[in-house]
Amino acid sequence: MKASRLLPLIPTAIVLASMIFSHSCANTTTPPSGGPKDTIPPVIKKLSPAQGSVNIPVHGTKLEFTFDEYVKVKDPKAIYLSPPLERAPRFRIKGKTLVVYFESDLDSNTTYTLDLTGAVVDNNENNPFPGFTLVFSTGSEIDSMLVTGTVQDCNTLQPVQGATVMLYKDAADSAVFLKRPVAAAKTDQWGFFCIRNIKDTVYRVYAIKDENNNNLYDPDSEKIAFLDSTFTPHTMVRDSLPELMKYDMKDTLACQSRVSELELNLFREKPSKQFIVKKERVGLRTAYLTFMAPYAEINKISIKGIKKENIITQFNKIRDSLEIWVNDQRKMPDTLKMTVNYMKTDTLGVLQPTDEEVKLVLDRKQSQAQKSKSTRDIKHEDTLCVFKTEVSPETVEQYGFALEFQYPLIQDGFDSLVFRSVNPKQKEAFGTYKVTRDPDNLRRYTVMPDEKLMSGYDYFLKIPHRKFRDINGFYNDSTELKVTLPTDENLSTLTLKMSGTSGNEYIIDLLGEKRDKVIRSFIVTEDGPVVFPYMKEGKYSIRITEDPNRNGIVDTGNLLEHRQPEKVKFLKITEKQYIEIPARSEIEQDVDLIELFQQQ
Repeated sequence: MKASRLLPLIPTAIVLASMIFSHSCANTTTPPSGGPKDTIPPVIKKLSPAQGSVNIPVHGTKLEFTFDEYVKVKDPKAIYLSPPLERAPRFRIKGKTLVVYFESDLDSNTTYTLDLTGAVVDNNENNPFPGFTLVFSTGSEIDSMLVTGTVQDCNTLQPVQGATVMLYKDAADSAVFLKRPVAAAKTDQWGFFCIRNIKDTVYRVYAIKDENNNNLYDPDSEKIAFLDSTFTPHTMVRDSLPELMKYDMKDTLACQSRVSELELNLFREKPSKQFIVKKERVGLRTAYLTFMAPYAEINKISIKGIKKENIITQFNKIRDSLEIWVNDQRKMPDTLKMTVNYMKTDTLGVLQPTDEEVKLVLDRKQSQAQKSKSTRDIKHEDTLCVFKTEVSPETVEQYGFALEFQYPLIQDGFDSLVFRSVNPKQKEAFGTYKVTRDPDNLRRYTVMPDEKLMSGYDYFLKIPHRKFRDINGFYNDSTELKVTLPTDENLSTLTLKMSGTSGNEYIIDLLGEKRDKVIRSFIVTEDGPVVFPYMKEGKYSIRITEDPNRNGIVDTGNLLEHRQPEKVKFLKITEKQYIEIPARSEIEQDVDLIELFQQQ
């Protein structure tokens, strides 16, 4: 298709650009003294080459944008060429003209777009130029297709600004690591992208958060998204398409009216190469190892001079961090010499059983302090079995009382705990409880009362003196916890009536409006109610995650394994992105999980 039939004329583009923010014309660079503040963005008066030009030379190419006033480049990275070259475009200001040039030759017979959105402001008041995309070709024709879409974070489903969306003709996933794309574009504040003037062919589609701006995927530092299947564009470039317009990002109605063909979920891959990246001795009998990749496989651990049965270890949930304790009350050397046999990635990228020598060195200050400390210097707290307690009135019915010890226990006295209640008439009663140890933290325990807790009652959990002993040989001090269920009449309850589980597992998270913090969480494996009591008036989000591997965490994806991150949906009671909970309310909401996860 010829350029003259495909692309708008310059005067039309100038008028459209000037209408986005104002119906007035731009003034000169220096407003009259004492006059109104200049709020009008710059306007392009002249282009060289003209929009839609063909047969542009590949060597020494210069693009000139002449404005109606003096301008400056606020963000050089926003001057974006597609398809990108090895080095980003260079620029200089010459009077009222922005000159863009390239340090290497362009490719022949290629349609290029140069986008200025977010790059230019006027010289006086920093009024932003709304943006413009210049299209030209080093061949005889302009490519005529386009693709649109949205990039969002896989966990929050919030739009990602500044992601680079890339198209490849090469079907191999390795291309995104090694080659620059045949076309690309940046996402705006709504996570929206439009890659325009591309060939009518089959593409692989990726998005990355390109931290080093080299238009290649670096898995060690960057996030990625990918489309499961290939994509063939079916929309032609037309002047009237809203998707090609440059909008004020605060114009919600206009921005949301744009058609998004693709949805890409951005995630951070877990590293694939396995090796020990960090080791640290954090105490006389405590150390930890950190591994590069999750799910480390350890065959054997030994410490010189320490019996095997006296070594206690605990992996975290994704098995990339290992805590180590020595259950031996003898004086510990300043350096523990440990041998770890584990599956380590070799030079060919293959996991092989490897013996690695690890020296765990005590911090010099701590070592000197231990040597110089006399009996008179020892404080009472230095000889205690230390633990933390946690209980919340809003969540005690769900989580109970939590006890987390600083060191593993060699003697416990959970049967000596005392749980009692005092009713509003001050009548005291004693109750029973169950104790469970956290499967992911051997130092953390939950004490759950057997009885149903009642509003208006005070509940007490007493931990008696010298009933727990840790690996240092120290005993605990006594303490008593008190909790009372909330009685504020303004609090509300949200009940989700779950259906469609079909034997699958789901993670139900209550988050704040900004989706940046989990307030409460449930694991659901069967149909039934999920109750969030004692909710304050406010705005909340409900995140529901499919958990097919039943590990209780939101797993990320893997590009080479063609595995997307676990599916996440946010519950909408209305069209709003959040759930609004009024005071003094009992809200019930039906949630059909099958229907929810079929929604696009």
